[in-house]
Amino acid sequence: MTVAILGPTFQDLARNVNRNISSLSEIFVGRALGYLSGSVIGGVLFDCMNHFLLLGLSMLATTAGLYLTPFCKAAKVLITMISVFGVSFGILDTGGNVLILALWGDRGAPHMQALHFSFALGAFLAPLLAKLAWGTTAPAGNHTEPGWHPGALNSSSEAHARSLFGVPDDMNLVWAYASIGTYILAVSVFLFALLCKKSSRQTKSTVSAQGSRRAQHHKALLCLLFLFFFFYVGAEVTYGSYIFSFATTHVGMEESQAAGLNSVFWGTFAACRGLAIFFARYLQPGAMIVLSNVGSLVSCLFLVLFDKSPLCLWIASAVYGASMASTFPSGVSWIEQYTTINGKSAAFFVIGGALGEMAIPAIIGSLQGQYPDLPVVLYTCLVSAVFTAILFPVMYKLATLPLDHPKKEKTSTTRGQKKLFSRFILYNKKEQRGRCREMEVWSE
Repeated sequence: MTVAILGPTFQDLARNVNRNISSLSEIFVGRALGYLSGSVIGGVLFDCMNHFLLLGLSMLATTAGLYLTPFCKAAKVLITMISVFGVSFGILDTGGNVLILALWGDRGAPHMQALHFSFALGAFLAPLLAKLAWGTTAPAGNHTEPGWHPGALNSSSEAHARSLFGVPDDMNLVWAYASIGTYILAVSVFLFALLCKKSSRQTKSTVSAQGSRRAQHHKALLCLLFLFFFFYVGAEVTYGSYIFSFATTHVGMEESQAAGLNSVFWGTFAACRGLAIFFARYLQPGAMIVLSNVGSLVSCLFLVLFDKSPLCLWIASAVYGASMASTFPSGVSWIEQYTTINGKSAAFFVIGGALGEMAIPAIIGSLQGQYPDLPVVLYTCLVSAVFTAILFPVMYKLATLPLDHPKKEKTSTTRGQKKLFSRFILYNKKEQRGRCREMEVWSE
């Protein structure tokens, strides 16, 4: 909910700080930098600190940031608040993935899908809460146009924008962020309650009991997975964050329709991720990744070809959200089948997703301002789908080669050993027979 609330409220936040969307694309850089820092912090501290305490503290920081975000009247202050969200989510993402792998290992695919289903559910509910439940009704005007200038506003609004904090014009924006903040505050209370049970160290015995395995190309696999999540997370965040603005400016939809379109994307994303909990029991993670890549390629291709069609935008957005649903948790479960993932390894490929979340939306924000007539968002999603479809077969080949090669060597060596052993037995039998004959001759 914290991540997805930014998309439908992006125009309202930009209006609060007296900026347009193109000039405020640095907000995604700030959030991704925070996510990057949180991933590193979580990867280092998760093994040496009580994880309930760490997650509870990150939730408290998120609550404070959510309460203060609607009152931000300066762009720098707003970017700082969104960066706090990024740090918290980085700690949660790294810590949650490592905890699932520590508890269930390579059998934790359904649990991994369930963990990420909660993220998808919150992303589905956030646009509904922002635009439909509380109903931010302030008109978009020309705030989304690349030619809009802060100097066009009157002097009173300029003076109001100079202050760091202030009451926004639309109070529904405050209620939207405050409701999510209150929910996260309740979650932090439960996390601190679990802290009293002191059960976080039980996972260490589970990890030692499961044993560790390390693929021959462990580092190469992590680097390729780093690039895989870079393109995947970048495309996911880009589409989920910009589809609202794209639908209103490029296609001409109303805000309520655009919010519904955003909810369709995250709704199919959440629904298919929930279904993936059950599919993960019968399908291998690699098969689920292949199906996701094919669906992403087809939906992005239709989005690019029929970018002006509202019907195609609705259908392709639903298919695209469904296709991307199980990619991230399936990727984590897939890599666990071939090599053991600890806190630092999980933080490394989570950082790849963080860099994609930082770089791709920021580039799209600047390019969309320079080329307002082109569907830059759709082109980016198509290119990312092509890269992920190419990277996974390479990763699969690299992961399976070390597993097949030692078996061949082992079978060949065992066959040679059997031949040598049989020859040795035959030689000993012949030698014993010769000695027996010599003893018979000597006795005679």
